[in-house]
Formats: sequence, C-alpha cells, structure tokens
Amino acid sequence: MQTQVLRVPGVSCEHCRRAISESVGKLGGIRSVEVDLAAKRVTVAFDPGRTTLKAIREAIEEAGYDVEE
Repeated sequence: MQTQVLRVPGVSCEHCRRAISESVGKLGGIRSVEVDLAAKRVTVAFDPGRTTLKAIREAIEEAGYDVEE
C-alpha cells in the first residue's frame, strides 16, 4: 500500500469532497480517499500494483479539479 498527498487548490466545499472521492474511488486498488478542504489536499492510499498515481491525478482532473505538482 502506498499513500500520496496531492495539492488540489480548487476544493472548497462538500460537493468538491464528494466529487473527488467518488471519481478516485472508482479506480481499482484504492483503499481510502481523504479530502482536506482547509489544507486543499487530497490524501490517497492505494495499491500501486492495481492503479497508478497518474490515474489518480487524471481521475481528480476528470472531476473538474487541477492537481498542482
């Protein structure tokens, strides 16, 4: 299991939290998705054998949010 913290500056409300959690949660190998609205961060625990960081970033972007490097 691997944990990655991503900066997502556009998150600001419960809708944002739900949209990101649902989009990332659809990927295989996701153990947990935590969206911290105050810190503008998304923490994802995942199995790198089943999904990639790139796929997680793309899922967040498809939900309508930019991921900062």
